[in-house]
Amino acid sequence: MTGPTLPEHDLRKIRLKGGTDLAFRVAGDPGRTALLLMHGDVGSSWLFRKVIGPLSEVAYVVAPDLPSFGASDALPNASFEAFTDCVQELLDHLGVRRRFIYLHDYGAPVGLRLAMRAPEMVSGLIVQNGNAHPSGIGPQWAKTQAFWLAPDAANEAAATAHLTAEGVRNVYVSGAPDDVAARIDPAGWVEDWRVMNLPGRMENRRALIADYATHVARFPDIAAYLKERQPPTLLLWGRHDPYFDLAEVWSWLETLPRMEAHILDGTHLLLETHADEASPLMKAFVARHG
Repeated sequence: MTGPTLPEHDLRKIRLKGGTDLAFRVAGDPGRTALLLMHGDVGSSWLFRKVIGPLSEVAYVVAPDLPSFGASDALPNASFEAFTDCVQELLDHLGVRRRFIYLHDYGAPVGLRLAMRAPEMVSGLIVQNGNAHPSGIGPQWAKTQAFWLAPDAANEAAATAHLTAEGVRNVYVSGAPDDVAARIDPAGWVEDWRVMNLPGRMENRRALIADYATHVARFPDIAAYLKERQPPTLLLWGRHDPYFDLAEVWSWLETLPRMEAHILDGTHLLLETHADEASPLMKAFVARHG
């Protein structure tokens, strides 16, 4: 892949209790508060290639490849709860206690589960196009919602029709103005499509589309957690996101009235084009609350 890269030797693996390997990257002083970087649906820890270095100056950065993504193995039975167990096992392996959690796309269901399991260990949240309110689920979710209500073959086919090479590319560029899309390295979606076609990966992706309904069902519990705990939170939002409605930003602000929020001229994968803007904001946030 072109552009700023991470040395291959930075990628490590652990064998989980269930027998699968989980890949991850770490950087910085383990004595500092950890910053857990959670990628979403496509991508891997490579998504954070431009920010791991700067962030490691203020935090112990931990960036896993979620199961079936990047260099991590697929799971026999994929779910967000199972993913959470895998990441918790990694944190235990590394001795991580206090942590900031970066919530993005599929990383949000996992990260919020981790936060709610041990709220006393959360130093803060960084929300980057991660959904936790009904307002973010717009009409573009109609086929997926129909599948959740009636999980028959026809609805499943409609809800998973985007699991194609073009669909993976769309995660990077859909909704982006031409000049923003031109800044995105196509090597990312080429590699993601290659990984999606490895054994077990496509089955995991289909399972996660169905299981996202469990995340939506948890929205009231998530709202209660956020209102009660009021964790320090930084929101970085790509305004051209075609998947989560911009109204989701206002819901976060209503739930966390002291939250710091920045809406940037990027798309769903904000760090592909706006790492230079996002990195100092994250560094300052972590330094302030760590």
